[in-house]
Amino acid sequence: MKATATAHPIQGLVKYHGMRDAERRLPYHDSISLCTAPSRTTTTVEWEPDASPTDDQYRIDGEAVDGRGAERIEMVVEHVRELADLDAAVRVESENSFPSNVGFGSSSSGFAALATSLVEAAGLDMTRPEISTVARRGSSSAARAVTGAYSVLYAGMNDEDCRAERLDVGVGPDGFDPEEDLRVVTALVPAYKETEEAHREAEASHMFDARMAHVHEQLQRMRDRLRSGEFSGIFEIAEHDSLSLTATTMTGPAGWVYWQPETIAVFNAVRELREEEVPVYFSTDTGASVYVNTPAEHAERVEERIAEVGVETNIWEVGGPARVLGASEALF
Repeated sequence: MKATATAHPIQGLVKYHGMRDAERRLPYHDSISLCTAPSRTTTTVEWEPDASPTDDQYRIDGEAVDGRGAERIEMVVEHVRELADLDAAVRVESENSFPSNVGFGSSSSGFAALATSLVEAAGLDMTRPEISTVARRGSSSAARAVTGAYSVLYAGMNDEDCRAERLDVGVGPDGFDPEEDLRVVTALVPAYKETEEAHREAEASHMFDARMAHVHEQLQRMRDRLRSGEFSGIFEIAEHDSLSLTATTMTGPAGWVYWQPETIAVFNAVRELREEEVPVYFSTDTGASVYVNTPAEHAERVEERIAEVGVETNIWEVGGPARVLGASEALF
């Protein structure tokens, strides 16, 4: 009753904001993202039938988890207990290979790896879309990290409808393959953020209804561009969606501005590169850090320019779905 799984975090392309049902984390509309590798979360879980659920242990990067973080883990654990008819304690150990709570999607990979390892250790026979409904209870974005690569999370009011599915993508007329040829230059701006609060802020914004009216067209356009493999079409939409998402959050009651001066400097560097005819676009999720998307042949030049801003950079690529690892890779 022990298993280890790994998952990659996501970069939102057309992001969701606000939750129709906060307990089951049901979003108002569909969302599309891509997974980023080699960044990953690795999680080992072990069910302990001789111990009570009150003895559960949760640790991330060597630190015990409490407060709201523990509550979110418990939501996923309790759902698997119900599915597997288990009355056992569980031990959870998780490690991230990248910084967390800075806008790089650590909750998505974290809950995807947690759900996959819990389901495997409990002996449940579930498909990845089914496991995505388990992960969604910790983070809606985690549903898409379960299915991997370019994925969509469908909105719905139940687990039959609100689940993730991997999307097929095409090769562009210029030969660009969105799964093989994309590189993501990450610009780390280490400013802590709280995604749950951002969702509440967005729902209270006077711009939320306008985003809801606009986002469905964005989703269809994104799916069309992914099918055609058109680099500029895909990532121009992602850039504009980032601005729309942030505008909605910043116009909530608290007027929450989470971008930092370095964030804006990266945006300006990207636009300067475009003026030099380099195909490159920026994207942000909820946080100050930035994803800079470009074809592989331009990645080194783009990284050099972004590094000049004074931020830590890495070059990532598209990652696959969550998967179960062998016993030798267990964390305990």
